[in-house]
Amino acid sequence: MARKFLYLFASLIVLVIAGGFVLRIYQDELTDFAIGQLEPTVKFEKQAALATNVYEDPGMWFSRGGQKNDNPTLWEPVGAPKTEVPGSAAIFFIHPTSFMARTHWNAPLDDQESQARARLFLRGLATPFAASGEIWAPRYRQAGIGAFLTTKPEGAQALNDAYQDILLAFDHFVKTVQKDRPIILAGHSQGALHLTHLLKDRIAGKPIAKRIVAAYVVGWPVSITSDMPEMGLPVCTSPDQTGCIMGWESYAEPAKYGKILELYNATTGFNGESRKDTPILCTNPLNGGAEADALAQANLGTLKPSGDMSTGELIPTTVPARCDEKGFLLIGDPVDMGPYVLPGNNYHVYDYPLFWANVRADALWRTQKFLAK
Repeated sequence: MARKFLYLFASLIVLVIAGGFVLRIYQDELTDFAIGQLEPTVKFEKQAALATNVYEDPGMWFSRGGQKNDNPTLWEPVGAPKTEVPGSAAIFFIHPTSFMARTHWNAPLDDQESQARARLFLRGLATPFAASGEIWAPRYRQAGIGAFLTTKPEGAQALNDAYQDILLAFDHFVKTVQKDRPIILAGHSQGALHLTHLLKDRIAGKPIAKRIVAAYVVGWPVSITSDMPEMGLPVCTSPDQTGCIMGWESYAEPAKYGKILELYNATTGFNGESRKDTPILCTNPLNGGAEADALAQANLGTLKPSGDMSTGELIPTTVPARCDEKGFLLIGDPVDMGPYVLPGNNYHVYDYPLFWANVRADALWRTQKFLAK
């Protein structure tokens, strides 16, 4: 009976989670049997490179500049305040894992279920940035959930293949938007992982770094000492600061993140050195990184989703936030956000919705500060 329950639990997570990192760190809880049911059943085959001009096709974007119809990033929850002066930034947003099948290591672009799920994720995760400008959200051959559930090299290869699509999409994005237009970068979970590499490979030490309003690397652990020096931008320490990085991973208390720390400590950073015991990036989304702690009164609005996550409303002043000594963002007592809270009081799926209105205000304010300069 216990094994059946664990398998059911694993299946539920696979159906709903917006990223794969957490699944990998809960391998012990999900049991070898459950993991075996989720790993791809096919031999890994490296994906053929996409044509270099493929992102000229509007169909390769969930959202892009100038798109008004059928754009999931223009959705707004009930209670969203009207934006008096919209920003003029160009936002590049990388969606998290939405391919949960075992039939491929990387998601086919014609897989209707994963594409529909990605659009749903964008409604809750990317929409805070719409007030700051036009959102560009590429379709890409993401690594499937199974890539995070294996120690085989195929998992890393699938992630690298997905990242090659992101590079093509970003290069087209940069080529297309106006040369002096400010840029916001954002992602969640797998999308945040790809964003860390993008910052290292396309931003750090390059002229385009001067155009970055901020980068929101959310739902993925980043080492301040082993990763960030190679990513080219500093930590955000003020809501007025531009050209900096925001990042957090949300937990209610008591927070049980031992497995995350175990995996994190076993990895190597971008500088080639161990991440073991290095500080994890945590910037408080309620105050732009200015302080470690913020009371619930500072929360302008938590996006409480409906059961199927298709609709939602903003509820202000209910969720506080505090970066703890390990680098995780604690939200106090558990809050009712829906059925998809992960073991250990992990609110990974809700990293953006918990602070939806503050992220919106933060990105818009930084854009205005950038333009004022």
